[in-house]
Amino acid sequence: MTPNLPVAEARAHPAAEAIETAARRLNELRNAWLYPENRIDRIPEVVPGFPDRLLPNNPDAGRELSTRTLTSLYNEKPTWLVEAHRTLDAAVAAAYVWPTDISDEEALERLFALNQERAGAGAVGAAETLDEPVG
Repeated sequence: MTPNLPVAEARAHPAAEAIETAARRLNELRNAWLYPENRIDRIPEVVPGFPDRLLPNNPDAGRELSTRTLTSLYNEKPTWLVEAHRTLDAAVAAAYVWPTDISDEEALERLFALNQERAGAGAVGAAETLDEPVG
């Protein structure tokens, strides 16, 4: 995966659909936890193109929703969240042709090495390297 590709070309990459699907699912799950449908009212935004406003549907919901933050979710780490991240991590690893069970430490080491390789190629060389497949 390379950062300078047009969206249509990047989406044509064999791994793109799996990454997009896993990332979308993770986002949906987190939003469902942050804003449970039975605790909110969706109010249409007055400006076209902006998302609906999500407001607590009663004072108890307001108190509950004020404690539902991404920090509290990630501190709690429910199984569904861990599994959603595992799915996304595996999709990204596959794009780099890495083992799907690669450790965080190994992935960071490989990403650092790739970053250093690209940075060391110089301004012109780095742009050319970005077009090469990762592997």
